[in-house]
Amino acid sequence: MNLTRALIGGLAFSAASVCAAAAQDAPPAPPPKPDVKTVEDWQVRCYPIQSAAPCDMLQEQGDQQSGRKILSISISYVPSMDRHALIVTVPLEVSLAKGVTVQTDSYTSPTMKYRTCTRDGCFVQTAVDNALVESVAKSTGDGKVNVVGDDGKTYAIKFSLKGFAQAHDDMVAQAKAKATKPAQAGAAPAPAQH
Repeated sequence: MNLTRALIGGLAFSAASVCAAAAQDAPPAPPPKPDVKTVEDWQVRCYPIQSAAPCDMLQEQGDQQSGRKILSISISYVPSMDRHALIVTVPLEVSLAKGVTVQTDSYTSPTMKYRTCTRDGCFVQTAVDNALVESVAKSTGDGKVNVVGDDGKTYAIKFSLKGFAQAHDDMVAQAKAKATKPAQAGAAPAPAQH
């Protein structure tokens, strides 16, 4: 199984719930509400679901003038794989071919490609090395997500690193405590005890 697909499949619960609910004719059941803990400028969210990655850490930035969301960063951890997944959402009107980079005072990611766009924005969904997360956790000040607009100009959207390391440690600890192990493909069921 493709690692990125496995990670993203386990991590996109809230987005999938919203999309599935919107596609139904009957009034949708609301998705389960997560337990949310604020750690400085980050939120740690854990959903009451059976999942290989039930928790993430999230930060959203909005445009003060329009009130519109301009950046969302979600980082999840899959204990069974000891890997992280990153979901970055930016506004529409970006150059899809140029992708995005995440940059801090000590780290610049490789260019990450957009996976999809909806009316809510364009999304990067990818598995990331633990080294990326560890590097960001050691950084100070602000980070930025660099995007190229469809006008060809590069824009740096700032996000705060305040509380990042603590939020990450809390999210990983909760994910390890609450995650379910994925079923082994092709594994024989355990014999029934009589």
